[in-house]
Formats: sequence, structure tokens, C-alpha cells
Amino acid sequence: MISLTLSDFRNRQADLIAAAQREPVVVTSCGAGRRAVVVSPAFYDRALQALEDQADISAAAAARQETERISHEDLATELGL
Repeated sequence: MISLTLSDFRNRQADLIAAAQREPVVVTSCGAGRRAVVVSPAFYDRALQALEDQADISAAAAARQETERISHEDLATELGL
């Protein structure tokens, strides 16, 4: 992983965006630590999909814990069918 200051990033941004296609680039600033992490679109898409998958897994686990039953008629009414 590449790590550099914001001013260095500004001076070399074309090269660093190209480097971000291979590995994350961490942009730092004095007093604030990490300010940004530049990643490839493919990495971003995989990370976003993993977060969505995890949310779905958590929701499914919570639904399995529910003990309340709902009738087909009540469900259809709730869904406006």
C-alpha cells in the first residue's frame, strides 16, 4: 500500500491514480492522519458488494430469529396486493 501526503498526491495524482489500479493509495495530512484512500473501481465495486451481502446476511439472520407468523392474507394486504 502506498501512503503519501495530500500535497504529494496533488503533485503526482496521474501516476498515483494509475498505481491505485494495483493497490490502495493512502492520502494523509498533518494532524488528521488518513484523509482518503484511493482504490480502483473494481476494488470499490467488490467492497460495496461485500457490504451489501453482509447487510443481507444480517437481515436474513434476524428474520430467522423472528417467531411471529403472518398469514398470507395479511402479507398480501401489507404489500398492497
